[in-house]
Amino acid sequence: MQIGGNDNLESDKRDWCQLQQSILRATAAYDQLLPFLQEVLGLIQAYLDANEIVVVASNPPQWQVVLRTSLPAKPIPFELAAESLDLQQPAAFGKWTSYPLNEEFVLLIHGAEKGATMECCATALAAAFAVLLDRQQNRRRIRRLGTILEITQSWNQTQSMENLLQEMAEAATDLLSADRASIFLWDKVNQTLIARPALGMEDHELRFADTTGIVGQVVHQGEPRRVGGGLGEDQIDREVDQATGYQTDTILCVPLTTPRGHCLGAFEVLNKKQGNFTDEDQQALVELATHAAVALENTQQFEQLLAKHQQLVEQAAEATQLIGASPAIEAVRSTVHRIADTELAILILGENGTGKEVVARMLHYLSHRRDQPWIAVNCAALSETLLESELFGHEKGAFTDAHAERAGKFELASGGTLFLDEIGDLSLAGQAKLLRVLEEKTVVRVGGSMPVHTDVRILAATNQDLAAMVREKKFREDLFFRLNVVSLVLPPLRERGADSLQLGEYFLQKFCLSMGRKVPKLTDAAESRLLSHSWPGNVRELRNLMERLAYLTSGDRIDAGEMDFINASGAAAPAVVPEESTLAEATWQFQRQWIRQVIRARQGNMSQAARQLGLHRSNLYRKMRQLEMEE
Repeated sequence: MQIGGNDNLESDKRDWCQLQQSILRATAAYDQLLPFLQEVLGLIQAYLDANEIVVVASNPPQWQVVLRTSLPAKPIPFELAAESLDLQQPAAFGKWTSYPLNEEFVLLIHGAEKGATMECCATALAAAFAVLLDRQQNRRRIRRLGTILEITQSWNQTQSMENLLQEMAEAATDLLSADRASIFLWDKVNQTLIARPALGMEDHELRFADTTGIVGQVVHQGEPRRVGGGLGEDQIDREVDQATGYQTDTILCVPLTTPRGHCLGAFEVLNKKQGNFTDEDQQALVELATHAAVALENTQQFEQLLAKHQQLVEQAAEATQLIGASPAIEAVRSTVHRIADTELAILILGENGTGKEVVARMLHYLSHRRDQPWIAVNCAALSETLLESELFGHEKGAFTDAHAERAGKFELASGGTLFLDEIGDLSLAGQAKLLRVLEEKTVVRVGGSMPVHTDVRILAATNQDLAAMVREKKFREDLFFRLNVVSLVLPPLRERGADSLQLGEYFLQKFCLSMGRKVPKLTDAAESRLLSHSWPGNVRELRNLMERLAYLTSGDRIDAGEMDFINASGAAAPAVVPEESTLAEATWQFQRQWIRQVIRARQGNMSQAARQLGLHRSNLYRKMRQLEMEE
């Protein structure tokens, strides 16, 4: 058949229109390239009266025969196809004519008359190719993105770097039909690349210089690389193959770059199971690497925060210790170690200042909950109206000042330890609400209706005789037994013998080191004074004394005379007030002198002075104005 024959022009036009319509119908009907070509190439061969028609695809450095209309007989001129593809225009050699269909596919026609008819067929086929390939590419891209999203959905939930890297490597091999995959983390400081996982290597880790091979080029240039299968094979670092015992044939490697442009390393897949890695494979790995970089950065930040948290926990645990070697304190220490790593509720009893919170912290840091929250609540400071909100939380709008929802102490301490200090000062109504939460292990926020499960260990402390309060109906018996699964009674400092001396030296050294001064020595007389004192304020009184001595003494030794500014009650020496003063005048004068003395002892630090006086800093200034004291 020939278009434009003088004797049958109308017939040729009808045949050409029919061929065009057939190509259009096939383009709309097929999603896959091969079925489309199987239907269309035969029609074109018949229309052109050609001996053979072949469609080939370029996959450098090789060529792939997509479809040919006759049995393999004639050798296919791939050089002609390459020339036509490079020039993007028709080319001819002998009886073969080639037409580029796009940047990858070439149409080869053998034995047909060259001219406008052949070019029209090639143009129609190229247009159909563009539509069909674009449709195929979009569908593959949608499927690929769906697969990537499905793969990466769990990555941001993974908090272990090793598990995350393993998941990424497995995902890449499945997605791209590759044999192996590795993630290379870039240690810029040490100019090293770390491959993880590296199969075949001890500890599944391989380290080498960041200038090595394809990976080194990718991390420094920030561009993907694809080699192997006859293309750039000489750039493959065979020393790595020797180290791993693995033969690398094809490589696809892309940079791991965060959205902020920071390169974390490279993502590499090895040895495509069929053929070579394609442009679509490269695009898929780039998209996968984008998600991988975000997940890796998040996991690195999490691990850094976790490491810092662990360091702070260790520091807090080391700082929380019972100082002393008296039999009484040794018994407490032994009991603490036995019961710390249990879920028992513990009631800590003792006078004010004996170290009840220190023991509670030790119980927390010696338990498996040490990495979880430690929350302390002073029950004496909770008014009836604030109790539920503080302990159980509230919803937005639950009451006048509830401008936002707020989690209570039980929620904040979930997984860790909740320390209820001064539990004896809790009101009876508050005790009933607390008991309900302890029994049910759930809280309901004020203004809310949904129960919130809490997993907390309860430690409680008081300086009061709870058993006597139960008998007097001032403390609920059921709550007492719920809290008093195990009780720890802390001895007062006056019953601990030489512990006062050991504790004094410990506190003195601590405060002197924080000041940057040399630690002074206590004279024998000073030590005797410490040992003979009754310590009504217990360890807290001793700590305050050592802090004063650290700030107010300047020599290398501390004598007993320098302790004269405290009396047996732990207070400073009383102010001198004229005998003719009225009670109001004496009180006014005493307050002025006492505040001055505390401020001097704190070297003008108003926050510390206010804390010692039991005031807020703003209240201290207000009190000074009332007493007509210059700030």
